Amino acid sequence: MNQPSTGAALASALLNPTSVALVGVSDDTSKTSGRPLQYLRRSGFAGAIYPINPNRTTVQGERAWASLAALPEVPEHVFVLSPTSSVVEAARECARLGVKAITVLASGFSEAGAEGLAREQALRDLCAASGLRLLGPSSLGVVNPRNGLMLTANAAFAEPDLPVGKVLVASHSGSMIGSLVSRGKARGVGFAGLVSVGNEVDLSIGEICMATLDDPDIEGYLLFLESLRHGAELQAFARAARRAGKPVIAYKLGRSAAAAEMATTHTGAIAGEDDIADAFFKDLGIARVGILEALLETFPLARRIPLESAPKRVGVVTTTGGGAAMAVDQLGVRDVVVEPPSAQTLALLDQAGLPCTPGRVLDLTLAGTKYETMKAALDILLAAPEFDLVLAVVGSSARFQPHLAVKPIIECARHAKPLAAMLVPDAPEALASLTAAGVPCFRTPEACADAIAAVFARRQPGPPAQALPADTPDQVRTLSEAQAYGILDQIGVPHAPAALRRFDDTGTPAPLPFGFPVVAKVCSAEIPHKTEVGGVLLNLQDEQALAAAMTTLRQHLDDKAPGVACDEVLVQPMQKGLGEVLVGYRVDPEAGPIIMLAAGGIWAEIAKDRSIRLAPVTVETAREMVTEVNALKPLTGLRGKPRGDLEALARTVSALSQLALQPALRVVEAEVNPLLILPEGQGVTAVDALIYQA
Repeated sequence: MNQPSTGAALASALLNPTSVALVGVSDDTSKTSGRPLQYLRRSGFAGAIYPINPNRTTVQGERAWASLAALPEVPEHVFVLSPTSSVVEAARECARLGVKAITVLASGFSEAGAEGLAREQALRDLCAASGLRLLGPSSLGVVNPRNGLMLTANAAFAEPDLPVGKVLVASHSGSMIGSLVSRGKARGVGFAGLVSVGNEVDLSIGEICMATLDDPDIEGYLLFLESLRHGAELQAFARAARRAGKPVIAYKLGRSAAAAEMATTHTGAIAGEDDIADAFFKDLGIARVGILEALLETFPLARRIPLESAPKRVGVVTTTGGGAAMAVDQLGVRDVVVEPPSAQTLALLDQAGLPCTPGRVLDLTLAGTKYETMKAALDILLAAPEFDLVLAVVGSSARFQPHLAVKPIIECARHAKPLAAMLVPDAPEALASLTAAGVPCFRTPEACADAIAAVFARRQPGPPAQALPADTPDQVRTLSEAQAYGILDQIGVPHAPAALRRFDDTGTPAPLPFGFPVVAKVCSAEIPHKTEVGGVLLNLQDEQALAAAMTTLRQHLDDKAPGVACDEVLVQPMQKGLGEVLVGYRVDPEAGPIIMLAAGGIWAEIAKDRSIRLAPVTVETAREMVTEVNALKPLTGLRGKPRGDLEALARTVSALSQLALQPALRVVEAEVNPLLILPEGQGVTAVDALIYQA
């Protein structure tokens, strides 16, 4: 078995191979399988190129080889262009010869039923056994504009003179790499490389990007994602990119999908798949945009704004009131604060003799179309302490007279404080000048606000979770409520006292360690949702009422859950808090462990008023989560209402999230619902808990 290529060796085989072979290349350049040879020759790729076609002696005027084995050397990278039925055998030949990497164009694998799944598994097994690295299937290839490697069948790469940039694109969609190239060229935005990953049978987006982190010519990453496949690799890459200071911007499909029913707890129902993805991106410092144009435009801004910056206030200066109003409106709906100039800043502007209208934005109106006016205003605003970012919105002069308002923006681009620009008219020359100068610049208020909000929403990555043991079974077991409290005790989550009574106990019951009134609940690992079987009785005032309740509970079980094993009743004191919440933990199949805080009671699934983070979280982060749940605002003492112990709540959220650091407990899902919030200084207490364990 060859050692699988990783790191720099993998990046070299993918993006900088010394030789490539095209298996199944067509003589017809109008066909998909004929494009790569044409593109490679046109782009001036300096490495060896070997056309492989057993049915022809020449392809596109060049010598064709009958097989990979007939070549004078083992190619470093093989692009398999042949039909689906021949792919597995071609991959086997690559493995036998010791090829480092192959890219598979064909589709018809996991998306094509049982036969396709079998083909995909055969490729997966081959890679595991041989060390062969495989990109795809359904990959439209790899492009490196820096060295002319146009190893792609994407028709968009017939475009000549593609600009070179500093950003690597990795995409689930093969067509999207072509779309970004054409859109980027129109904006003067180039790329350091583009990779279509396809089905990720072997190589994933995370591993590919990780392999390129040491490339000094790659300063950031754009990801086009259809899902969070291979989330562990993507998470490892994002953390490493953060350490390397290389921004990551992502566009992910699926915002409109209905919440996935991922688990039997409320946590799975409330935390929709895309909401988990959103927390995944933010908590790893990835700027997630929702507008395609912003995917191209966000990198310069992300490079200028470090993750460490806490306040996120935008100052807006404009030569067009209507244009600025659009930008402010779009920022506002994304909860980005547009800060008005302070009195001190207004005084400085007045001293400089700048005619402006004070307000939410600094409106220079027609006077702002003068170079000296915009330059002086920018100098003052960039020095003002109340702004973390200054946005200049330029009107009509940007198209025909960019020297008036756009030139001063370019001259201020090197200021320590980030400066961005939005041009209201169609002004391609001005945009190109701003782009060349490294100024974050935008064509539309929507993309501008989307980019700013995405960059501001990034959070400092917390400590990584620890993986569950490798022998974790596919099946999970449910703990009874009493067993769940044992887990809560181990991690420091407070819960109400509890006592167990057996149905078959005919003797005098031991006295309860707490007083009446109490609640009685059936206690069985086989009954996770007790209310569905009538398994909860409240407000029992004395022993006689408790004894009667046990008889009633037994009858309910016989009627609604016949044959289900349940020998015990769990008894707890009746308690009431100022409010109640749901705190849930689960190991998401792709995102990994998450922690969720949500409004409790009947509103839990209706309002979906919640905050989600990757687990574990610190108490400080848990405090932020508390502020994000609207239902908890009355417990802050709002309008004279009693204050709840929100600090104890934050400690409890953090404590439950620490399950992510205790794989020995084998917890895959845990939910405290409800958790009662007591008056300030009295803490919180769980009065029900559900835990699933591997």
